[in-house]
Amino acid sequence: MVAAEHSRLHLLPQTNQLKGLMTIIRDIKTPRGDFVFYSDRVIRLLIEEGLNYLPVVDKVVTTPMGVPFHGVAFEGRICGVSIMRAGESMEQGLRDVCTSVRIGKVLIQRDERTAQAKLYYSKLPKDISDRWVLLLDPMLATGGSAIKCIEALLEAGVREERILFVNLVCAPEGALAMLELFPKLQIITAEIDEGVDEQKFILPGLGDFGDRYFGTED
Repeated sequence: MVAAEHSRLHLLPQTNQLKGLMTIIRDIKTPRGDFVFYSDRVIRLLIEEGLNYLPVVDKVVTTPMGVPFHGVAFEGRICGVSIMRAGESMEQGLRDVCTSVRIGKVLIQRDERTAQAKLYYSKLPKDISDRWVLLLDPMLATGGSAIKCIEALLEAGVREERILFVNLVCAPEGALAMLELFPKLQIITAEIDEGVDEQKFILPGLGDFGDRYFGTED
């Protein structure tokens, strides 16, 4: 199956605005300040889109005109979980739209020679099993790190259908691997790239997101 056609892989609307933002952050010449600013704009769009997949219930309110309005209210509680370190760049975007949201952290490192992921650290909200989880990581290559993180969430009691993986750029092989392994998972992304190279880096990609965002490039 072509990744872009998968029913549980949700692309942001491919507008000229989004394409312009992605062009800026993909450009090797973009200075760090601009990279952070425009990445944050895309992250905000992604978080807002992710919230669309939370359940709602009907709700009627009264407007200042004394007229009832038939709307909806979100049902259930949420939290964020960032995959360190790059995923931490997406935390503020979540806080901007969800006040006092709880955010857990997971550290998973990949052996650059074998591309195998290993869980090193996990700190999650105590009641995470009762929440919907927005899993945050800007880049999805092979899916190894994200898969390891989802396994940790499932072990903590999170229901698979309550996990929303939110990221900026994904490789099709990584996205399809995750969706096949977790048949109730939803992925929200800004763009789907061509694939990965022999070193398992995304192409055309945008480089090391964490280094560019946090200013730790060599």
